[in-house]
Amino acid sequence: MTLSVLLAAAPSPEPVGSLGEAAEQAGNAAGWVEENWSTWLSTGLRILLIVAVAITLRYLIRRALTNLIDRMNRSAQAVEGTALGGLLVNAERRRQRSEAIGSVLRSVASFLIMGTAALMVLGAFKINLAPLLASAGVAGVALGFGARNLVTDFLSGVFMILEDQYGVGDTIDAGVASGEVIEVGLRVTKLRGDNGEIWYVRNGEVKRIGNLSQGWSTAGVDVTVRPTEDLEQVRKAITAAAETMTKEEPWSERLWGPVEVLGLDAVLLDSMTVRVTAKTMPGKSIGVERELRWRIKQALDDAGIRMVGTLPLQADGEGADPTAGMAAPSAYASAVSPQSLAATPIPPANLNKQ
Repeated sequence: MTLSVLLAAAPSPEPVGSLGEAAEQAGNAAGWVEENWSTWLSTGLRILLIVAVAITLRYLIRRALTNLIDRMNRSAQAVEGTALGGLLVNAERRRQRSEAIGSVLRSVASFLIMGTAALMVLGAFKINLAPLLASAGVAGVALGFGARNLVTDFLSGVFMILEDQYGVGDTIDAGVASGEVIEVGLRVTKLRGDNGEIWYVRNGEVKRIGNLSQGWSTAGVDVTVRPTEDLEQVRKAITAAAETMTKEEPWSERLWGPVEVLGLDAVLLDSMTVRVTAKTMPGKSIGVERELRWRIKQALDDAGIRMVGTLPLQADGEGADPTAGMAAPSAYASAVSPQSLAATPIPPANLNKQ
């Protein structure tokens, strides 16, 4: 009985084997950690270095771009107060253009830097990047096909801004709409039409652009006079009015050249047209044309030269015909005239007569 109790109370060999296996596994784990801790440490330090360099580089590049944009805006504001500020630089146009370019450059820089850093971090974990890059390429192609209009608008807006095709304050003809540019975006351009309406034009839909506010403009005036007038007197009157205009403000700044009388543009039996042109400041040709017409009309009236469409010059006193402004008598005034008889309604027939 005592021996059986002692045998039953004796420990089984299984716990001894489990403890040995646990100790062996612990030793193996410790050895594996001891063998790989240097690799883990170097990988962690590499990842931290990649992230730190990416964040620092992104911050420095974005700050440099912001300072560059601010410097461009300050230079535009400095020129704005000068005499040629309104001609050479439009502060709002320069500001929007620089802000748009800065936004694009900052976004591209952030995408390239952080994307490269992410790929380097994945490479540090020994991850095969080939399937990931292939999947990203397929997704990019699918997104490009699905949003091709958006991509087209964006790319067109970027090139329009970089090439400075137009800006705020310019008067343009975009084909689908025309008017004054009030805002330039990467996807949509806002135009204000002649009647005050606002046009939202997608940049991808613009196939051609006619900018009426770059370089210089031409003011053209056609002076139509009677064929019996003396051409030399007409030329002298127009030249005198133009010289007076070029010496007065603000026309002296808006006119970039002398007003030229090109000569006869058309000769008809009852009229002849004299062509007058002048090179003007961009976008100021319409105002110059109106002022030229005003002054030329006054100069021709002072010289006694009558334009086509005006009343003829008559002498004062008894020589004037008092019936010149009376209309000719109508044929319908006489009740017995053929016209009146033809227009008289036919009386209805008497149906009660037997």
